[in-house]
Formats: sequence, structure tokens, C-alpha cells
Amino acid sequence: MSNDLADRPPAAMPAEPTSVAQPVRTGRNALAGLLGAATALMIIEVITLFDATGRSLTETVQNRFIEDFAGSLKETAISLFGTNDKAALQIGTAVVVLALGAFLGAVAGRRRRAVLVGFVAFAVLGIVIALDDPIASPAVAVVAALFGAAFGVAATLMLERLWNGEGPLIVTSETVHRSGVAREVSRRNVLTGGGAVALALVAGTAAARAARASYRTTATAVRRVLPKPVRRVATPTTQPFDVAGISPYVTPTADFYRIDTAVPAPVVDAASWSLKITGMVDRDLTITYDDLLKRDLVEVPITIQCVSNEVGGDLIGTARWIGVPLAELLQEAGVQEGATQIMGESIDDFTAGFPVEAGTDGRDSLLAVGMNGKALTTEHGFPARLIIPGLYGYVSATKWITEIRLTTFEAEQGYWVPLGWSADGPIKVQSRIDVPRSGESVPAGKQAVGGVAWAPHTGIKGVEVKVDDGAWGKAELGTVASVDTWVQWRYEWDARPGDHRIAVRAIAADGKVQTAALAMPAPDGATGHHTISVRVG
Repeated sequence: MSNDLADRPPAAMPAEPTSVAQPVRTGRNALAGLLGAATALMIIEVITLFDATGRSLTETVQNRFIEDFAGSLKETAISLFGTNDKAALQIGTAVVVLALGAFLGAVAGRRRRAVLVGFVAFAVLGIVIALDDPIASPAVAVVAALFGAAFGVAATLMLERLWNGEGPLIVTSETVHRSGVAREVSRRNVLTGGGAVALALVAGTAAARAARASYRTTATAVRRVLPKPVRRVATPTTQPFDVAGISPYVTPTADFYRIDTAVPAPVVDAASWSLKITGMVDRDLTITYDDLLKRDLVEVPITIQCVSNEVGGDLIGTARWIGVPLAELLQEAGVQEGATQIMGESIDDFTAGFPVEAGTDGRDSLLAVGMNGKALTTEHGFPARLIIPGLYGYVSATKWITEIRLTTFEAEQGYWVPLGWSADGPIKVQSRIDVPRSGESVPAGKQAVGGVAWAPHTGIKGVEVKVDDGAWGKAELGTVASVDTWVQWRYEWDARPGDHRIAVRAIAADGKVQTAALAMPAPDGATGHHTISVRVG
């Protein structure tokens, strides 16, 4: 008998319960937190409607991000996204907020208080940042932050409890089938319910943003009809050649590049706006928008360029700028001896400084109020901005300007200078091939190569083109209004079958030849020859 017992296999032990609830709960909680964060964002957008022309709480945080990290991320952002860098920032901000919400939700099952602490912490951070933003409404920002946090916490905890109301699922050898069905139904309920909530939040946010955009559009559509300029520099209406695809001599306003630090562009009320001229002057001036329009306006075509423009890039354009000569305003204020820098400051505290000589040496430097025959658009600086021929925008082209301050380079630095960019910003001699496009295939025979070249305030006297390792050939130049604009050029090429590389270089009116040395935009502008590859045949 003892031998029988010894030979008998041990009795089967009951299956050890295995809980699969924790991973399931964590996933549900993360989704609840994500939707809670989305709820907070929607509430912020809705409350921002009470100050539709100001900055929302999220936009205020985005602008602080730009201020704190612009120096290190500027080139990367523009290189990756171009003029869509602000849209990329807005999308990135939403992704980060949703990810943080998901994280807070994931820990809700263990520490529900963490959800409250997390949302409140971000609300307080937003309030602190908003109180330092000159465009944001402090009252609206505080209300938006508090209500956003409250609704975010409520949504997170409500969904977390709702979706986990079934309790933990225990899987054993006897209940695996039944529990599996229960788990599947629960997951389906979570996904369908979460999807419905997400759609509602997206619709609500979109509706709030659309209403705000409509209000901003209406507000920005109110523009004065500009008086006729007393002096107009004529713009060429025809060119000695016609090359399909070449950049137009005057860039349409809708196509003009926009690079600045504002998210979104400030909506400024012209009726309450004024410009102050202060600092090292004999007399301070305060000028309203109506005062500006009563002055003698001039219209001058001028090419301006962003310093972030890479070789062959499109962050450059020519417009017919309308405004008051800056020299007249400076003469009226009386520039004191020792002043070396003109500092422009915008409504959102952005600053850019350039030498006093650039405003007084006879070039057509303007306090501009119009662009291509109409008042400035919001995106391009309404009600007024500075346009200084020959200087990159980062040191000169202050938009939404509220103050012109006479100072010295030792006493004050513009926004970008402490971030590693040069205090001097003269635009370098550059050229670009517009036609054909790099990578394009063209038929053999006579082909037109065309583009633009520029050296604002100096002018261009020649453009040369080189195919492969051949000699530089002279291109034909178009007509220009003045040395302050770019020039169109055309080169006739006898294209032969095969793969070819085409390069261009410009010669400035002072004899300076565009360098072939490659340099990135930082810290004072890109250099190098724009070169494209084409296939013939």
C-alpha cells in the first residue's frame, strides 16, 4: 500500500489566480488622462473667446517656449518646417499636453491625488507665464487655467472610475473563457466610449477655434484706405525677357514669407495704437495711426530677407512698401550725439536694433504702414513696422512696432543677439536659380535658366552661370526700380543629353563677387553658390 501511494502522482493543485487587471487598468487610465487633457485644452479655447484678439493660454506658453529655446531651435525648426514652423509648434504643444495627461491618468489608479496635483501645477505655470505676456489678458488667462484644470481633473477621474467599475479580472483554468468575454466587452466599451468623447472634444475645440479665427478675421479686416503716396518709386512693369516659373519682380502679399516669434500674429487696434520715439533724443514723440496717415507717405519697392534663409531658399521677397521716411521722424525727434543704435520694440516686447546710420544715410528706410498698395496685414505687422534696405529682418524689421528707441550697442541688445546671432546684419550678396527646378528633367536644346539675385542697398551689376565644370557664362539682367531690390536674370543654355549641375553667382555693384564658401545661416547669414541638378533628354 505504501508502494502504491509512493507511485501515485501528486494531486493536482488548484490553478493560481493570475490578475491581468493592472495592465488593462493602466491603459484605460492613460486614455482617461489623455481625454482629460483634451478637455482642458477645449475649455481653454472656449474661455479664450472672451478675449479673441489676444493670446490664449496655450499660445502664451508656446511664446514662452520660443523665447526660452529660440536660439537653439530656430534653425532646426525653419529647416524642417519653413514658414510652417508655428503650426508645427502648435501641434507639438498639443501632443506634449496630451502625453502628460496620459501619464497622469496612468498613475490615477494608484494615486488619484497625483491627477489633481498635476493639472493644478500646469494651471499655475500657465498663469505665471500669462501674467508676463503683454498681449494675453490676465483675467481671461487665470479663468481659463483654473477652469481648464478643474474640467480636466473631473473628466480624467470620472472616466477612470467609469471604465474600471467592473473590478479586477481574474483568469483561472475554470473562468478563462467567461472572463475573456467580459474583458473583450469592456475593452469595446472603453474604445467606443473614448472615441465618442474624443470626437466631441475635437468638435468642440474646432468650433471654438473657428469662432475665434472668424472674430480675429473680422477685427483685422477693418483697415483704413491709405492716402496716395506723395512720392512713388516706379516698379518695372515689363522685363526684357520672359521665363516661365521665375519669381515675379514684386512678391504678392499672400506669397510673402513670414518668419517671426509671435504665435499668433498680434491683432492691434489702430484706434488705440501709438508709437513712441524715445531714448537719446532731444524730444520724445508720440505718434498715433491717424498722425502717420496725415504725413507725406512714400512708396518704395524694397527686397527684405530673413537671416535664416538658406542658399537657394525662399525666405525673401520684394514688396512695394508704403510709409513715412524714418529719417524724417528721427530728425523731428532730434538724435543726440553718441547714439549709435536704433532699437525697435514690438507690442509683444520683441526687439531689433541696427546702426543709426541706416536710418539717416539717405537710404529709403521706412516706418511702413502699407504693402503692395494696401494697409499692412496683421501677419506682416499692422498697423506699422520698420523696413530697412540692406539689413536682415532679425536686426531691423520690427513688426507691430510700438517704440523706436535711440540707444547704443553697448547699452542694449536686440532679441536675437544674446542668443548667438551677430549684432550686425547686412544682407550678403546672393543669387538663386528658379528655373529649372533641381531634379527636373528637360529636353535637349536651347533652355532658359532663370532666377533672381540680390544685394539690397548695393545693387547687382552681374550674374554668371556655370554648367558642370565649364566656364562661368554671363547672364542677362532684368530691369530694376533701384539698388534696394533684387534683379531677375536669364541665361540661355544649350542643353545636351545627360546629367548636369548648374550653379549661379552674383556680382554686386561694388564689385564684390558672391563667395562659393558654404556657411549656414547662423550667426550672420548663409553663403555659397546655389547649385541644382538636372537631367537632359
